Amino acid sequence: MSVNPEWNAQRVLEVLREVQEPELNLDLVSLQMIRDIDVSRGAVALTVALPTPGSPFQPQIEESIRKALAGAGATAVTVRWKTEIPEAHGASDKPPLPGVKNIVAVGSGKGGVGKTTVAVNLAVGLASMGASVGLLDADVYGPNVPLMMGASGAPTAIEDRIQPLEQYGLRLMSMGFLSPGDKPLIWRGPMLHSVMQQFLKKVDWGQLDYLVIDLPPGTGDVVLSLIQTVPVTGAVIVTTPSDVSLEDARKAVQMFNQVKVEILGIVENMSYLVCPHCQERVDVFGHGGGKRTADRYGVPFLGEVPLNADVRLGGDTGMPVVLRDPQDPLAAAFRSVGRRVAARLAVINLTSPAESILHVRM
Repeated sequence: MSVNPEWNAQRVLEVLREVQEPELNLDLVSLQMIRDIDVSRGAVALTVALPTPGSPFQPQIEESIRKALAGAGATAVTVRWKTEIPEAHGASDKPPLPGVKNIVAVGSGKGGVGKTTVAVNLAVGLASMGASVGLLDADVYGPNVPLMMGASGAPTAIEDRIQPLEQYGLRLMSMGFLSPGDKPLIWRGPMLHSVMQQFLKKVDWGQLDYLVIDLPPGTGDVVLSLIQTVPVTGAVIVTTPSDVSLEDARKAVQMFNQVKVEILGIVENMSYLVCPHCQERVDVFGHGGGKRTADRYGVPFLGEVPLNADVRLGGDTGMPVVLRDPQDPLAAAFRSVGRRVAARLAVINLTSPAESILHVRM
């Protein structure tokens, strides 16, 4: 069947360059979302590849595509859909983890800011949106992920590959599974490097859209070992609004900048308290410091998470609050952080130089 000379794939792309993805704030063509264009006598069929999991903007995008193409003269428009999380290009000097598209490090400059709580709810939130997610607890001295995920047991091995535990649809690995109980680990730097190598390269992570790594506090051996071992796609920095926490968060920003790891953004945890009696907002640790720090360093602000006893209870009982109804304010706060992290990764991966993945049929 011949192609109408007034309509071809190139014209489709020209028209759709004017249509933006509402969350990523770039046009669909620049984001390589338009695939498998089929043009026949003015009728257009195409596939849209959504680059973030569980996108709520599919109806809005489809309406914009139909309106743009019809307005340009297309006689009919067929839109097909799929979700395809883009893969990081990685660094040439570090081999990628087979099957893992994106490695997201969650760190902080100090302890006590709820970093593991954010990491757990970020990972569970991404999985609940439909992504394939792994969660690595890299805090070997204080591994809290097993408790917060309600997971226990010892990992098994198949040949020389460690099999991660699974909970809430995530694949998990933590020193807490290998050394349970209250006995402390007293290790030096070389031992830490060795265990990180094992957790990253000897665990059978399978096919993952995101591997979230909960880093220990600070900027010590484990953080550097991780960055030297695998290409980290980006880092999320957790802080509270207090000046003490912000001072250390700035050190974390500087550290990731020095080792050339993209900063995905800053999360302000324990941002405020809603009084259970009068429902008024109380800024226990101050207000706005996370946003000001993000603005100062030119990195995204990923959002505020309130101080709430239910968040603590969810961690203590192994039921992360992000598993609640999506309309629940606490669940919504963590889901919003997850959506912004996924969006930031998509923009980074799809707009950096790479081979085009456009497919055209005529």
